[in-house]
Amino acid sequence: MEGFATDDMTIASVILEVSIQKALDYRIPDNLLGSVVKGVCVEVPLRGKTAKGFVLEVKERSLVDSPRPISSVVGSGPQVTNELFELALWIARYYVCPLGKVLRAMLPAGVRKNTQSRLQAKIVRGKTPKELRQAAEELRQKAPQQAAILDELLMTSKDGLLLTELLERTQGSHSSVKALAEKGLCFIQMIKPEGISFEEYFKTKPKELRDEQQQALDKIVSCMQRRQFETHLLFGITGSGKTEVYLQAIDKALELGLGVILLVPEIALTQQTIQHFKSRFDVPLAVLHHRLSDGERFDAWQRIRTGDTRICIGARSAIFCPMQNLGLIIVDEEHEQSYKQTEDSPCYNARDVAVMRGKLSNSCVLLGSATPSLESYYNALSGKYQVSRLTKRPEKSQLPKVQIVDMKPEFAKAKGITSFSELLLEKIHERKERGEHAILFLNRRGYHTVLSCTACGKSVKCPHCDAALTYHMGEKNVSCHLCGFCTFPPKVCPSCKSEDVIKYQGVGTEKVQAMLHGIFPGIRTIRVDADSTRHKGSLEKHLHDFRSGKADVLIGTQMVAKGLHFPQVTLVGVLNGDASMNMPDFRAQESVFQLITQVAGRAGRGASPGEVIIQTILPEHSTIQLAAAQDFPRFYEEEIQVRKVFGFPPYCKVVKFLFSAKVESRVQQFAERYREELASFLPDTFCCHPLVPSGHAKIKDLYRFQFLVRGPTITAVVHAIELLEKKLPLPSSILRYIDVDPTSTF
Repeated sequence: MEGFATDDMTIASVILEVSIQKALDYRIPDNLLGSVVKGVCVEVPLRGKTAKGFVLEVKERSLVDSPRPISSVVGSGPQVTNELFELALWIARYYVCPLGKVLRAMLPAGVRKNTQSRLQAKIVRGKTPKELRQAAEELRQKAPQQAAILDELLMTSKDGLLLTELLERTQGSHSSVKALAEKGLCFIQMIKPEGISFEEYFKTKPKELRDEQQQALDKIVSCMQRRQFETHLLFGITGSGKTEVYLQAIDKALELGLGVILLVPEIALTQQTIQHFKSRFDVPLAVLHHRLSDGERFDAWQRIRTGDTRICIGARSAIFCPMQNLGLIIVDEEHEQSYKQTEDSPCYNARDVAVMRGKLSNSCVLLGSATPSLESYYNALSGKYQVSRLTKRPEKSQLPKVQIVDMKPEFAKAKGITSFSELLLEKIHERKERGEHAILFLNRRGYHTVLSCTACGKSVKCPHCDAALTYHMGEKNVSCHLCGFCTFPPKVCPSCKSEDVIKYQGVGTEKVQAMLHGIFPGIRTIRVDADSTRHKGSLEKHLHDFRSGKADVLIGTQMVAKGLHFPQVTLVGVLNGDASMNMPDFRAQESVFQLITQVAGRAGRGASPGEVIIQTILPEHSTIQLAAAQDFPRFYEEEIQVRKVFGFPPYCKVVKFLFSAKVESRVQQFAERYREELASFLPDTFCCHPLVPSGHAKIKDLYRFQFLVRGPTITAVVHAIELLEKKLPLPSSILRYIDVDPTSTF
C-alpha cells in the first residue's frame, strides 16, 4: 500500500510510552512544523486522553486516512539521539519489551515531564561571627536546634551552606532555619546549581603506574585514538590500582575531545568516585542515580545534552545519558548484580547495554573487576574481549592474611548459636587498642530475622508475601523486607492463636551492633544498611564519618563490600560466609565467591597489613577456600566445568518467564499452558524447564510462578514469543515478566 500522500513532510510516526507495540501516525500541525523532528517528545491524543511518545520518523505518507494532529511538543529539541534510538531498538528486540517502554526507561522522569531546572536553598550568615556566637549561647537552652544551626554556620565558610546539607549535619528543621532568618541571623538565598564544585578537595596528581597498569592503559588509549570499538576487561585483584587506570584513561579521553561514561554499581561508590574526580580533574561532571530528585536529574541530563560536561558518573541508568562524542565507557565492578534491572521491563543489564552502546558509538568499553562474571572472563579467554591483568597491590599495600574459622566448635563452646568467634573478638580488641579500624559484614539487616511460635513451630510471616517478618529494635516493629508491610510485634501466634509463645531468633546487623557494644563498652560503631541509610545523604555521611575516624567498627550489609577504599581498615570479619551457598540458583557459588573476595579486599589497603576472618560452617568448601585465597582463575576453572556439564551460561542463553496474579490457580494454569505452547514453537535444541513457584512464591498479594528456557540463541525465543502472542493473548489479570540473561533463577 502506498498510503495517503501529503504535500510536505507532515506525518510523524510516534512511539507511545504506553505498551502499544507499533508506532502510530499523527499529523504535524502548521504551528509545530520544524519543531517535530526525530527524537522529540510529543503529546498526542489517544482514546479520549493525551499520551506522551517519541517521534520515530517524519514522513510524507500515512496508511491512515486523516491522522489526528499532534497536541504539543514537550521540551526543546530531540531528547533521544539517533545513537540512543538505535540502542533502544536493540534493547526492545533483545529484552523483549515494547519500544515505548524502553524509551520511557531510558529517559529520566524529569526529562519526560520537562521538569524545570530546580533552585537550591543556600543558607548564609546574616551577622558577624561574634554576633552569631552570642546569639547561639542565648538560644542554647530555649531553642537548641537553632543554636546547633548557628554553630554549624560558624564552622563553615562565609559563602554559606546548602539547606539540605545544613539540615543533614544538624538534624535541624526548616522551621528553625526560617526562625533564624526572621531574626536576621541568616539569609536564605535561592541559587541555580552549577554542577559539582571542586573547591573542597586538595588536587592530586596522576600516580606513577606500574608496568601492568601502564600496559593496560596503553591498550585503552590506542583503542580511543583509533576510534575503534573494543571491549577491554581489566582483571585486577582488590586494591591493585584499577581506579588509577580509569582516571588516567579518562584524562586521555578528555585530551582527545571524547565524552566519558563511568558506571558504578552502588550509590556509595558513586560518592567515592566523585571524590576521586574532584581531586583530579578541573572539568565539570554530571551525576545520575535514583536518589536524585527529578529536578537534579533534569539538570544533569541537560548539562550532558548541551555538551557542558563531558563526564557522567552514575548507576545503571547513566548508560542512557546523551553524552556527546562518546569515546570511553567504563563499567566498574562489572560483575555486580545491581547492574541488572529486575523490578520491571526492560530487564536490561547495564554492562551488556554498555558493550552494545560502545559498538554503536565506536567507543572503547572498559570492564573492571577483581572477580569478573564468568561470562566476561569466558569472553576474555576466547578472544572476544581484550584482557589486562593486575596481579599485585602497590608496594606499601599487600593482600591481607585470611583465616577461616569453623563455627561448629564455636557453637558447641557457646552452647548455642553465636555471631562472634573467639578469634574475631580477640582481633577486634587488638584493633581497638591500636586505634585501627575494622569492618564487620553480615548480609542481613534488622535485629532478629525470624519470629517463630514455640507452640506450633511456624514462623510469623507477612500477610502479603511469602516471607518471614524481621524485628527492628530501633523502630520497635516487625516488617517485611519484600513489600514494606510494618506492624507491632505480635503477642499471639497468627497460625495457632497461642499467647506469649513468640520466640525471637536470627541475627541482623542491628543486633550485631548491639552485641558489640555489650562486649566492648565504649566502642564506636557505625551501621550501614537499608534501614540506616533511608534519608537522603545519610549513606555518604556514614561513610565520611567512618573514613574520618569517628568510629572504630563499620557494620554493614553488602553495601560495605564493594569497592570502598578505607586505608585505615586492617581487619575485616565476615560473620556468615556461607549464608547463600545453598540457594537454588546456578549462580549461587559465583555470588558467594565474589562477595567474600570483595569484602576481604577492604582490608590492608593502606601501609598497615590487613587480616580477614571468615566465619563459616563449611570451612572445607572449595568456594570458601578459593575466596579466602582470592584465587579467581582456579575458581573459574572449577565453576566453568560445572556450567559446561549442566549447560548453563556462558554455554547457552537463559530466559526466565515469570507470571503473577492475585488468584493462585488462575496464574498457575495460564503459566503452564503458556509454557507448553511456547515449547511447541521452539527448536529441538532448546530446553523448556518445568513450571515452579518462584523463590518468593507470593509478593504484595500476587502469586508468582516461573519457568526457564535454555538454548543457543535469544533470537529463536523472541520469535517463539511473537508467534505465541498471536495465539495466546495475555489476560489483563495476569502480569508477565520476561527476563533475558537473569542474574538469579531463584
